Amino acid sequence: MRSFRALRLALTALALTATPAMAQDLGIAVGETAPAGPLQTLDGKTVDLSAYLGKTPVVLEFWATWCGNCKQLEPAMRAAMTKHGAQVKFVTVAVSVNQSIDRVKGWQKANKLGGELLYDKQGTVSGAYDVPATSYVVVVNKAGKIVYTGVGGTQNLEAAIKRAL
Repeated sequence: MRSFRALRLALTALALTATPAMAQDLGIAVGETAPAGPLQTLDGKTVDLSAYLGKTPVVLEFWATWCGNCKQLEPAMRAAMTKHGAQVKFVTVAVSVNQSIDRVKGWQKANKLGGELLYDKQGTVSGAYDVPATSYVVVVNKAGKIVYTGVGGTQNLEAAIKRAL
């Protein structure tokens, strides 16, 4: 099951590099309660996504070191973190497709992405969100409800975050 999800994620990521999807076309439905699930910190400790949900709005990005759309989205994500970091929790979920936790650690050391950077070793959280590709963004309001989903390097994060505030 995990290998099928990994293959689907990799193939969809390749397909989306040419044409980004419109917001809310793929993945978990807007209006759903945001699922929790186990992730790893970069030092190998287990943390549940529930630790971040239901307290403040949360921006989740399902991400990979090799993802071109993620790289394209990075300046907008950094700007959103700077502008909204006091009000919104930013959680980057590194998928386990074609990258190890050591590769993610190396990338983080060189690039210093803000917010929480967590690793989805088993693909459990990616599966719960029905992640169609990397650069998939899910915005969750304070009540734990999904108010936005989108994929691609040109998402309007400002508008998405305003839905959660």
